[in-house]
Amino acid sequence: MKVILGLGNPGVEYANTRHNAGIIFVDYLSKKLNSPYGWRREKNKMIFKADKFILIKTVDTFMNESGNLISNLQFPISDFTLAHDDLDIKLGEYKIQTGVGPKLHNGIESVERTLGDTNFERIRIGVDNRTLNTEHRIPGDEYVLQKFSAEEREILNNIFEEICNKLI
Repeated sequence: MKVILGLGNPGVEYANTRHNAGIIFVDYLSKKLNSPYGWRREKNKMIFKADKFILIKTVDTFMNESGNLISNLQFPISDFTLAHDDLDIKLGEYKIQTGVGPKLHNGIESVERTLGDTNFERIRIGVDNRTLNTEHRIPGDEYVLQKFSAEEREILNNIFEEICNKLI
């Protein structure tokens, strides 16, 4: 059974932001899977169970404490995948890698601390759509909290479809 945690922040003010790309992805994937269970709240998280997948997203835990979402779950590290935003990758691109991720991502660091391991699969979802003009470039910590435009969401949906085809 593959366990996929989609990183993001809770609340309507963070919905559709770049930092919530992981949550947006697990929502997208859940629509591709058949499940009589559907999304259900279990303490501080929402869980979606399907034949070969358990999807997890936050209810009220913020990105920097994401490890808490998996702290009481039992699974082999080889079955775990973390889906997250990545400013090191351009919007419209993604990477599925093991043990590799962006620098300075507090959500990933929280998960690594909880697992006591860094050797798990990551779905690195590119969110960088800033201009290369460094003079007017928005700092990363501000940029990831901005909402996706309709055009950017269309680009995301296209790569989500590719990722789903690889996973299912």
